[in-house]
Amino acid sequence: KGLASAGKKAGRVAAEGLVGSYIHFGGQIGVLVEVNCETDFVARNEEFKGLVQDIAKQIAACPNVIYVQTSEIPQDFVDREKAIAMGSDTLKGKPENIKEQIVQGKLDKTLKELCLLYQPYIKDQSITVEELIKQSISKLGENIQVRRFSRFVLGEGIDKPVANLAEEVAATAAAKPPEPAKAETPAPKESGKSGKSGKSSKSGKK
Repeated sequence: KGLASAGKKAGRVAAEGLVGSYIHFGGQIGVLVEVNCETDFVARNEEFKGLVQDIAKQIAACPNVIYVQTSEIPQDFVDREKAIAMGSDTLKGKPENIKEQIVQGKLDKTLKELCLLYQPYIKDQSITVEELIKQSISKLGENIQVRRFSRFVLGEGIDKPVANLAEEVAATAAAKPPEPAKAETPAPKESGKSGKSGKSSKSGKK
């Protein structure tokens, strides 16, 4: 009965609500999520605030989630995934209607894995996030919707140099050791009896 009541409220305008945040793993992951309800009264309710926080934590725990629900997924992405699935070798020789059923089932599963509402709730794996929200709708008596979210991962999208330890060790081992410095050979000492080269001795007497 409660979930049926939640379904009836789904069409009502929800323009109030909260933008919640959650920082996880020592500042490595951050989430912002907007959850809407119908009135400011419910937005200030502790249970609603708790729901927003739980949804933010859920997003932090779901690295593959990009969309709120399947209706947000671009059609070109859906068409491309379907074409790939239809070309699978496992479908060769099957009737077209059977192929369509198999592909549609796989496609639905793939698309739902990208969406927040269909994920198992981290605190109770027996329900989905969508069912969690419906439970809150029944308790609070208002339509509640997740409008949008952003998930941030520290350093994501930045090209970082990745050191390959094996390559570094191999390069070090292959390098020739530096040659020892050669000792300088001392120049021979000149004899005091020998005259200076390039000059002739002249007598002062004629």
